[in-house]
Amino acid sequence: MTTQSQLARLQSNGIQLGVKELLQYRQFANLLDLSPRRTPQARLAGSYLTKHKGRGMEFDEARHYQPGDDIRAIDWRVTARTGKTHTKVYREERERPVFVLCDMSGSMQFGTQLLLKSVQAAHLTSLISWAAAQRGDKVGALIYSDTLHSECKPLSRKRAVLSICHELMRCQNSVELDAVHKAKPAEQMSTNLEQALGRLRRLAKPGSLVYLISDFIQLDERALQHLLQISRHCEVSALAITDPLEQELPSISRLQPVNVTNGQQQQTWLLGDRKLASHYTRSQQARWAQVESHLKQCKTPLSFIDAGVPLTDQFERLRRLSQWTR
Repeated sequence: MTTQSQLARLQSNGIQLGVKELLQYRQFANLLDLSPRRTPQARLAGSYLTKHKGRGMEFDEARHYQPGDDIRAIDWRVTARTGKTHTKVYREERERPVFVLCDMSGSMQFGTQLLLKSVQAAHLTSLISWAAAQRGDKVGALIYSDTLHSECKPLSRKRAVLSICHELMRCQNSVELDAVHKAKPAEQMSTNLEQALGRLRRLAKPGSLVYLISDFIQLDERALQHLLQISRHCEVSALAITDPLEQELPSISRLQPVNVTNGQQQQTWLLGDRKLASHYTRSQQARWAQVESHLKQCKTPLSFIDAGVPLTDQFERLRRLSQWTR
């Protein structure tokens, strides 16, 4: 399938964001399993089982009746079978808000094959939001670029997702607007990953499920300190958005020099040079190994999302693989 046909299927131009391309993920919400990896400890109210015992919708066990127990909870079948009075104990159902941090900073405004990394990050944020809303969870988001940030407080159902989609479009499309009318001076750039995580500490309540969507280029010691504090009270997952060119250099038959820049420095690379290609691949692998190690210390597992492949294709492949390996 050609890039143009894939973009048409995604209803996207790969650079800006539109309403249809974000709303379409509602039909793919079942691709994500948002079940908690660990038992929630926070005293919240909703639809996830906790270790707290009480009256709720989920039966936990039958035990000997104790003075003070509600007589309405007596398990008459077990009582008749054993000859001793037993009472039913229920596990309380509690709500777990879902919070997404979406990075649309300068390094995310890059893409070589299908979508900008920031656009893929927005698609992933939309998919997570729809999946959370489908489960009945409240969902919120913190979306930021180099020049602005937007906070969407956790809300329930469709209105929460629509609010997040609106802010995703506003943030991404304002980046494109800045590029057309000249970017703002560096001294006006006030948002980075460390500052966004600092805000997230205030927004994400204990017991929340938190997704960090970024390329983690700005992951430094101060950002890790914030993340460690968040992971002590929330279940955190890191989703790294990568571009195929960030994994390995293109393989070509003839040597070809190309000029590359990160916006500040410029270098000339010789494509087709096997030694350079091998060194480049190893350096990228080493960077991600270091990122993964740092995140692991913060109890944050790392997964990878490719900006060069439609999001639904990647999750369908993972689902088929998990079914095959069961």
